[in-house]
Amino acid sequence: MVTSADLALMDGNILTMNASQPYAEAVAIKDGRILKVGTNDAVSQLIGENTKIIHLKGKTVVPGFIDAHIHVADFGRLLGWLDLAAMASIQEMQLTLKKRVESTPKGKWIIGKGWDQTRFAEQRLPTRFDLDVASPENPVIFYHKLGQMCVVNSKALELAGVTKQTTKPAEGSIAKDTATGELTGILQGTAMNLVWKAIPEPSEEELAEAVALACGKIVKVGITSVHWIVLSAAELAVMQRLLAQNKLPMRVYLIIPATFIDNVADFKVNDNLSLRIGGVMITVDGYLASKTAALFQPYNNGSESGIMLCTRDEIVTVASRILKMNLQPVLHAMGDRAVDAALTAIEQMSEEPLRKLERIRIEHAAVLNKELIDRMKKLGVVVSVQPLVIASEFSAWSALENLGVERARWLYPLKTLLENGIRVIGGSDCPMEPLNPLMGIQAAVLREVFPEENVTVEEALRMYTVDAAYAAGEENFKGSIETGKLADLTVLSHDPRRVHPTAIANIAVQMTIVGGKIICSKIT
Repeated sequence: MVTSADLALMDGNILTMNASQPYAEAVAIKDGRILKVGTNDAVSQLIGENTKIIHLKGKTVVPGFIDAHIHVADFGRLLGWLDLAAMASIQEMQLTLKKRVESTPKGKWIIGKGWDQTRFAEQRLPTRFDLDVASPENPVIFYHKLGQMCVVNSKALELAGVTKQTTKPAEGSIAKDTATGELTGILQGTAMNLVWKAIPEPSEEELAEAVALACGKIVKVGITSVHWIVLSAAELAVMQRLLAQNKLPMRVYLIIPATFIDNVADFKVNDNLSLRIGGVMITVDGYLASKTAALFQPYNNGSESGIMLCTRDEIVTVASRILKMNLQPVLHAMGDRAVDAALTAIEQMSEEPLRKLERIRIEHAAVLNKELIDRMKKLGVVVSVQPLVIASEFSAWSALENLGVERARWLYPLKTLLENGIRVIGGSDCPMEPLNPLMGIQAAVLREVFPEENVTVEEALRMYTVDAAYAAGEENFKGSIETGKLADLTVLSHDPRRVHPTAIANIAVQMTIVGGKIICSKIT
């Protein structure tokens, strides 16, 4: 008796990411897994009276995208913020704020982002007094589009305890009216943290609602799996809750901070294919944007060379414990000095008898050199990058100016890494950067600075599919379209290989399928 498929995708352009069968016309799905990949004729043999048939009419199917670095909880919270990017005046900002106040409980914080004073008809910065008119009782914090400045109202200053006598923190400023000495409500740099830390953490109910909203947005852009960077213990409880309520539409590979290792035993799930703790983050240094990424030589035009947040011996101690728990060490190392320390620690661990090191992951690995790349190749580490962050480092942060041409040449050298056989995986770093994986693929393909490090469309697709699955030890059941693997698929309006590279980001996601279930669809 021939098994009938539950779902059949016909007349498609299937990019399998499977070297032994790169292309196909059709896919049959049964019980959440791929039953057959092949021609229309081959798959039609598996169509029964209860099979749902979708005629793709030439649309492209790829393995479900895997976002290898995303802050889902932060993204969910951000979705509740007011979007101020289109505001053309302070008056319009006031009207938008007043409308939000009407639907917000008294005393609850209102947060927004994206305003730009150069767009305002008034041609000036907004002030706390502008916000007070619309929101006298609800504390308000509105972030500038560049994220380095905010405006807050009087209630926010009051709750944060910020007054005219407050000492401005290092690398921050608290603006005052030059005539009266009164606070204007404009805070810059680290001074923004004075107010941010006064905002209460969301309740579990609020966080669950925010995360559910984020998950809905994630699957709509074709992402079927995420490597979720966990920042709070509350997120673990929320994820278990959503899974139990069948509200987790994609698969989740959790990466928890090293300080949460003792929580692992308490984390229970019934479906390890949908949700599991897989990685543990060891933070070796900081970030380029704040000049806390640890470098061997100082940043240009300054004496600082970043901060090492742990020693090589500390890395070895924590990573060894992680490995004993059958979890993946994920080493946040951005500067060359931090990458060197991470690699030295891995080398030290690899010398231990009977120690088998596989798929240790370096997150970011931004500033490299030939010697570091040679060592990475020898050790077989996986490098996790976010292509849109690369673009931001050169444009918003001015990497050429801050690092100099010689070091900037080795900033995220993706093509060189791939040519050396190093697996590179892609993520969004959402909400710091846009969620859409097709935007990330385009950024990797069309890098403007040092374009010799551009990758091909096929290489970029691997970063978000089969190689991302490999990085999590999941290549046997996801990441490519093969018989027996999970039926996690993304249907695209166009083939990314066949459009102009500048049009990749504009390709529409037509359908997202997780475990054979159509989660969202634009196909009728």
